[in-house]
Amino acid sequence: MNNWKIATLAASVVLAATAANAGPTLDKVKARGHIVCGASQGTVGFGSPDDKGHWTGLDVETCRAVAVAIFGNKDKVEFVPLSGQQRIPALQTGEIDILPRTLTWTLQRDANGINFTTPTYYEFTGFMVAKSSGVTKVEDMTGASVCVQTGSTTEVVVNDVSTRLKLELKPVIFDNVAATRQAFFSGRCDSLITDAAALASVRATQSDNPDDFVIFPATEYMDALTPAVRHGDDNWLDIVNWSIQALLNAELYGITQANIDDMIMSDDPRVKRFLGVEPGNGKALGLDDKFAYNIVKQLGNYGEMFDRNLGKGSALKIDRGPNRLFSDGGLMFPIAFQ
Repeated sequence: MNNWKIATLAASVVLAATAANAGPTLDKVKARGHIVCGASQGTVGFGSPDDKGHWTGLDVETCRAVAVAIFGNKDKVEFVPLSGQQRIPALQTGEIDILPRTLTWTLQRDANGINFTTPTYYEFTGFMVAKSSGVTKVEDMTGASVCVQTGSTTEVVVNDVSTRLKLELKPVIFDNVAATRQAFFSGRCDSLITDAAALASVRATQSDNPDDFVIFPATEYMDALTPAVRHGDDNWLDIVNWSIQALLNAELYGITQANIDDMIMSDDPRVKRFLGVEPGNGKALGLDDKFAYNIVKQLGNYGEMFDRNLGKGSALKIDRGPNRLFSDGGLMFPIAFQ
């Protein structure tokens, strides 16, 4: 047997072993019959339940995409609302299987028991203040009190900004989202800090007159808000990664919820592999080869998800900005299905 055949056989054995050995999380999820997803305590556009308990939002649909990949059904998921303090321990202890976009990717978090997957939202941290205050930029906030949720990176941002600009900001700490926001709107704090898009959601849905409030960046830095899983299960990490990548690749290829059945007839080899017409990709993850097809068929592509939850098709009308694909000048970068 020549060296080329030996190398090919070895690679085939490794691939088969990888595909055959599902990780413990996938086994547990299949036995349970649904995935368990950490959720926010209510941020319209990202994750919130309606009056019938049905969850919607970009984070929610990220979890639904993983449910589709495994079960072929977007509703095979349970959502568990968690505070900033609860969310990482809940993931580490196995109470939840996925923690979605509510988490900022940082070194300390990555090094301490969790793995980050593919970013689903890029955003800057912002301050929201009453327009009547006359404050329009962070440099004007000397001595201001700031409502902050504990367990979030915004605690660090407040301290960093205050120290760097000598603002003497006064953090007022709360242990959950609802209390933090209520304190701001009741006048207990001069400002509220969190991701700018979440501030836009709060302003649009929880204030009597959104025009009474202004939002501006806390720093010049942008964060990668990224679903996370536990350390130690590479198969589960891969499944979540490629479920998200399915949404991004579909947009890159121009595949939508409406045209996906027509795209199956495409002559493009990449599209064929992506949709499972050519087998192998699903098997490598321990999934059905049509997992990406099923995700887009039930949820659409990333752009469609963004538009209906946050963008032009939503009440928030948030511009995609850095969340456009790289081909449109954004930061979202699809990885090849091959």
